[in-house]
Amino acid sequence: MNLRIQGCYVAITGASSGIGEKIAIECAKQGAHLVLLARREELLAKLSERIRNDYGVSCYYYSLDVQDLDSIQEVFTTIESDIGHIDILVNNAGFGIFNSVLHSTLDEMKNMFEVNVYGLIASTKMVLPTMMKRRKGHIINIASQAGKIATPKSSLYSASKHAVLGFTNSLRMEVKHHNVFITSVNPGPIKTNFFTIADKQGDYVKNVERWMLDPDKVARIIVNSMLTSRREINLPAWMNAGSTLYQIMPRLFEKLAGNAFFKK
Repeated sequence: MNLRIQGCYVAITGASSGIGEKIAIECAKQGAHLVLLARREELLAKLSERIRNDYGVSCYYYSLDVQDLDSIQEVFTTIESDIGHIDILVNNAGFGIFNSVLHSTLDEMKNMFEVNVYGLIASTKMVLPTMMKRRKGHIINIASQAGKIATPKSSLYSASKHAVLGFTNSLRMEVKHHNVFITSVNPGPIKTNFFTIADKQGDYVKNVERWMLDPDKVARIIVNSMLTSRREINLPAWMNAGSTLYQIMPRLFEKLAGNAFFKK
């Protein structure tokens, strides 16, 4: 149990389902108060009621589309007025579409970067000044192993997650002397509804289903790292070993793993 987060306020984007919902529940189990953010207000309301009833912690919720930068400013300003401050921000909202560059649309490109990158940065900017002033806080960015290993049919998604990792690593250095922790989470495929959009044909899920991560386990690992100086969370270990080899010997790695890369 992570006693560090008891009584803390944890804000989670993309909290209405998937890994965001799992993180919220795990935080509540460990005594944290929740601020749930997502587009689907009806799902947030149900989850908020469940968390309050089951775990006896406060649970606020706000409808937020992270593609709308003006809305981000408005919602986080309201949160500051209602609650006071956020101790931990989990930038979880994101989506991907598996397709080649040739068959991807510019709208898909724009939407992925607006959600995965711009929304993440804008949300971070809203909580960071107070965290730095209080000398307490943690920003956790949900990136992906796709941000470390480029593969065919995920070029746009991979590019957005490379951007998230670049931002996260730079931000960590910028706030180093302000006692604010910055962590990137780089998971492989997780058993969530992410793939209803990313993999509409279901081919990728069929090929990797046996290796997909348990979302409850991933959520526990993330929550147990809150308010620690952990730099990265890389799951599963064998995939992260592959990403390390890819950084050192990309040509050899692409040659050895080439066929596996096309299983989307």
